[in-house]
Amino acid sequence: MPAVTVEDTTALPRVPVPAPGTVRRRVRSVTTAPSGFEGEGFPVRRAFAGVDLRDLDPFLHMDQMGEVEYAPGEPKGTSWHPHRGFETVTYIIDGTFEHADSHGGGGTISNGDTQWMTAGGGVLHIERPPEHLVLSGGLFHGLQLWVNLPRAQKWVEPRYQDLRADQSVLLASPDAGAFLRVIAGDVAGRRGPGSTYTPMAMVHATVSPGATLDLPWRPDFNALVYVLSGAGSVGIDGAPVRTGQLAVLGPGDTVTINGAVHQESRTPALDVVVLGGAPIREPIAMYGPFVMNTRQEVMDAFTDHQAGRLGSIPAQYGRREPVPHAAVRGESGQTPGA
Repeated sequence: MPAVTVEDTTALPRVPVPAPGTVRRRVRSVTTAPSGFEGEGFPVRRAFAGVDLRDLDPFLHMDQMGEVEYAPGEPKGTSWHPHRGFETVTYIIDGTFEHADSHGGGGTISNGDTQWMTAGGGVLHIERPPEHLVLSGGLFHGLQLWVNLPRAQKWVEPRYQDLRADQSVLLASPDAGAFLRVIAGDVAGRRGPGSTYTPMAMVHATVSPGATLDLPWRPDFNALVYVLSGAGSVGIDGAPVRTGQLAVLGPGDTVTINGAVHQESRTPALDVVVLGGAPIREPIAMYGPFVMNTRQEVMDAFTDHQAGRLGSIPAQYGRREPVPHAAVRGESGQTPGA
């Protein structure tokens, strides 16, 4: 799991040692992500399945894509599809992905890069492996996170952020046993490159076997720890976690993560993504690729999409007409008004 690596973590700036009186968060729940398929058939783990949206707020949905070793001809992506009312964050750990959208955003990301797309009032986009990777096959592993937008920002102009791996802020725990890549938010006095409408933080941490990370965390943020690979424990109560599990933590100002002393041979360390944000606490009406505040707004999004008001596929991609209603993806679908 390369993403961003360094030869010597002792040369990095350190996360401060917790101050006296620090409140370490306790684990409220641990859930295991079920496996499924997305888009044209690439394997995913549904990281937030079974977790109440009130505990996730401001986050909505997260897929761990892969880890999978594709044979030649096997790599898959998605077709053109719409979004409205939220942001998608695509973080590639291994492999390469291409993105394009109807608002002019797009690019190629690989090995630690992040694409941050704000759908806002509406956009069409596509995600797929480049042609050379389809031909050759290869390793693919990443995450896609959905971040809700508050009512006041649901209709903002779409925007696209191309965050390169070398822009991530790199930190280490006090004993250098944990290595952190800060993608967004203020963490331990350092700010990641991602610009967010909703106050939040996103960190990819690698915790060595037997090491402990006490990560300062804003007390007004919720705290989620998702295990990409490896084994360990989370929280002051030491709840055990392993690959594909999500820990939801309670209140406090520090997130504690421990790497198990004994790891499997293919996962030499504990890799986790730590997420947190300021809850929006607004009604959520969510169906397929639309996340709004009311059922009527979701139905309007379908109507607008069918009428072509969410954008058209750019000419260089061979089609100008809007994607038909039948092509709208049902990812993370919930009944409108749920």
